[in-house]
Amino acid sequence: MVNMHYVYLLKSTKQNWTYIGCTDNLERRFTQHQRGEVRSTAFYTPLKLVYYEAYSSKTDARSREIKLKK
Repeated sequence: MVNMHYVYLLKSTKQNWTYIGCTDNLERRFTQHQRGEVRSTAFYTPLKLVYYEAYSSKTDARSREIKLKK
């Protein structure tokens, strides 16, 4: 079984702010963001997941994350 890696985009529902991240467990990571456990997004909760892409390679996911952030 291939471990998938995800690049995702979150949007704050209270401010005009977005966040791009990368993880190997999208559900767990989104829950961490929603609970305010991630320092870089805690101030902007609640958040909604507006987009994600799945990759079989962590390297490919990180490369895509970097490209989207530029």
